[in-house]
Amino acid sequence: MTAIKHALQRDIFTPNDERLLSIVNVCKAGKKKKNCFLCATVSTERPVQVNVVKVKKSDKGDFYKRQIAWPLRDLTVVDAKDANKENPDFDLHFDKVYKWVASSVVEKNSFISCIWKLNQRYLRKKIDFANVSSQLLEELPKVAEESIPSGESQIVVGGDEESVDEYQELNAREEQDIEIMMEGCEYAISNAEAFAEKLSRELQVLDGANIQSIMASEKQVNILMQLLDEALKEVDEIEQKLSSYEEMLQSVKDQMDQISQSNHLIQLSNTNNKKLLEEIEFLVNHMDLSKGHIKALEDGDLSSSRGIEACTNASEALLHCMNISLRPGHEMLHAVKKQQASFSHYKEHFARRLASHLNNVFVHQGHDQSSTLAQHSVELTLPKHHPFHRDLLQYAKLMEWLKNTDREKYEGLIRNYVDYISKLYEREIRDFFEVAKTKMSCTTKEGKKFATLPRKETAVKQETESLHGSVGKLTGSTSSLNILSVQGSGSRRSQSSSLLDMGNMSASDLDVADRTKFDKIFEQVLSELEPLCLAEQDFISKFFKLQQQLNVGTSPGELEETDGLVSSRPLMSGPEKQPSASSEKEIVRQMMIKIFRTIEPELNVLIAFGDKIDSFNSLYMLVKMSHHVWTAENVDPASFLSTTLGNVLVTVKRNFDKCISSQIKQMEEVKISKKSKVGILPFVSGFEEFAELAESIFRNAERRGDLDKAYIKLIRAVSANVEKVANESQKTPRDVVMMENFHHIFATLSRLKISCLEAERKEAKQKYTDHLQSYVIYSLGQPLDKLNQFFEGIEARVAQGVREEEVSYQLAYNKQELRKVIKEYPGKEVKKGLDNLYKKVDKHLCEEENLLQVVWHSMQDEFIRQYKHFEGLIARCYPGSGVTMEFTIQDILEYFSSIAQSH
Repeated sequence: MTAIKHALQRDIFTPNDERLLSIVNVCKAGKKKKNCFLCATVSTERPVQVNVVKVKKSDKGDFYKRQIAWPLRDLTVVDAKDANKENPDFDLHFDKVYKWVASSVVEKNSFISCIWKLNQRYLRKKIDFANVSSQLLEELPKVAEESIPSGESQIVVGGDEESVDEYQELNAREEQDIEIMMEGCEYAISNAEAFAEKLSRELQVLDGANIQSIMASEKQVNILMQLLDEALKEVDEIEQKLSSYEEMLQSVKDQMDQISQSNHLIQLSNTNNKKLLEEIEFLVNHMDLSKGHIKALEDGDLSSSRGIEACTNASEALLHCMNISLRPGHEMLHAVKKQQASFSHYKEHFARRLASHLNNVFVHQGHDQSSTLAQHSVELTLPKHHPFHRDLLQYAKLMEWLKNTDREKYEGLIRNYVDYISKLYEREIRDFFEVAKTKMSCTTKEGKKFATLPRKETAVKQETESLHGSVGKLTGSTSSLNILSVQGSGSRRSQSSSLLDMGNMSASDLDVADRTKFDKIFEQVLSELEPLCLAEQDFISKFFKLQQQLNVGTSPGELEETDGLVSSRPLMSGPEKQPSASSEKEIVRQMMIKIFRTIEPELNVLIAFGDKIDSFNSLYMLVKMSHHVWTAENVDPASFLSTTLGNVLVTVKRNFDKCISSQIKQMEEVKISKKSKVGILPFVSGFEEFAELAESIFRNAERRGDLDKAYIKLIRAVSANVEKVANESQKTPRDVVMMENFHHIFATLSRLKISCLEAERKEAKQKYTDHLQSYVIYSLGQPLDKLNQFFEGIEARVAQGVREEEVSYQLAYNKQELRKVIKEYPGKEVKKGLDNLYKKVDKHLCEEENLLQVVWHSMQDEFIRQYKHFEGLIARCYPGSGVTMEFTIQDILEYFSSIAQSH
């Protein structure tokens, strides 16, 4: 190791002006044994730089190279792993932790000791030495000296101490004194030993002078000691006087303590008396109920406004006294317990009185027979409950008090109110709907007078009675109503309107006036029901104080629904069942469902009745019901009125869909006469009437989308069935049926400007144009049949490759044959043929569509086009022959004009 150290000092550290102090042979922990050396070095120049250098032996030769150096100031922790056992492992914490295994424990301890000394000298204990024995750090040099061979010990430890010896640099004053001393001695430099002996002699002389000076000052020391003894005596006297003063002050202190204690007791007594007075005043002020309030609670008049006001004030005062927050200990006082018992007695007594009085009011209102519908039968209005609500709202604050104090009686009043008032509303609503159905029946009977097909006078009455008789069977569900509607539609559908009989409104059982009256009656029914429900709901919310979350008086338990109401009852006694909160808005809705349980079934019966009178009444009902549902949802989407009208709207929409499906089915079942011409089909005219009626009804409706879907279904069915009838027609040509009916459809859609049917309008126009052209071309081929066949033969020869100027050389198409054919069609024959054609077209076309002149003008244009085509073929195929038609274009125009005028 000594040789290695000398080699490292010579080759690596001396060229860098560094001195090697300690070395240890190490390898990295947990890896292959690649040995290297950790060296502790200091720089030879000032300021001194202390480093830990890692040196590694080169793989290619027997020399060492410096690999990495860490400044000692960056070292934070030296971890020797175990302070009690010999362990070659140790860690050095620089920027990261470096784990090393020394080749021997002695080298490891010597290296750590050197690091500790360098830290003490240059870093002032900034490094943390963990798991290193302090005894080892102090005695390590001696142990190392004993265990390391003598030569090696002298080198390592001696070098270490040489570096660690204290060195004190001379200051400027000391350097100046030495220079003056050396200048005074001529041989100070040449003969250092003589100069040192001289300095030693002078030092001895100075020491002797010091001793003599000390011995001469003994007398002065004795005098000083005497003075000190006198001072001590005076201090003793002062202490005695202070002790006497302290005794005097102690007696005064004892007296003052007695006085202070007496004052404290007096002050404590006064404080206790004040607090006691405050407690008494608190109890008297907050738990004292006046005699007037007690009298109002026990005997107050609940039927007069003044008595109600007095009872309200008394109940509020009682609630205030009962809900006062007592301070700790108050509830243990006998007087407080007695007063609380009195309050409970007053509360229970008044709650019984209030509940009994209000129950009597509810019973009286529920059995009140004065509010009948006799005086409302003419105007079709429902009785107003505003006076009853106004009288009951005087008890609103008392109901709130009852809600906060006695939940059971409060919920009992809710159930009683719902039971009694629902009977009253049920009676009034049934009578109201009976009047509505009677007015609808009267409307139907008035319309019967103008119908061409007689009906039995009791038909509508029987319908009304049968529907009314089924009211008891209805449960309010939509399923039972659907059964009623389906049965009625199957047996009585022949009495309702359809697209087939709308074209002749004067012969129908009902006319537009009847539908308008029905619309007004239905709107009146909805307009009466809506404010009635809203007024009752507003009253319930205000009277029963149901605007906020239900949390007062509801102990752990769940809200149970009973007969449409919500009451607080513990559903399960087990601790595992958690209570669930319900909003007061839901309670109001449940109360409304119970009170107005007859509205939805009655509305459904009325809708079924109107649908049986006339299936097109579903259009009016759909618009009106949609408007009222939209209005109700804007106010409160979850309200009873919104939900009920929404359910009824589903039924109306279902009836509307059935009406459309019925019209489509009737179109498919249409049969035409084989002996008469077709003309405008009944369902085409019916669609026009339906569209006009629907547009007038749905002009500003919210549910326009439902009508648009119905339009698309109907127009597609109309188009399909027009083509079906046209294909089956024997008397009228197919093109005429298609042309006339699609022209009528196109005219209807153009006039009504229905945006969702724009594509169908264009399609109808295209079909009308195509079939008009087809009919014209087909009809014109008959008057000039031979001429058409001749020129078609010429065109066939040209198509086969014969040149046009060579056609005249064909035997069947020479000039003689051309003249022969042309002579067969002189002007008179052409006019005669056109006249026959006009008569035939007139027989094909119907009068109501008035397309004869349109078709005749189109035939004129097509005839002139064919004439020009023939003239062109003659000019190209028979050039210079001088052959021409025996009539001109002017003659054609005169023929068509004279024929049209003559008819």
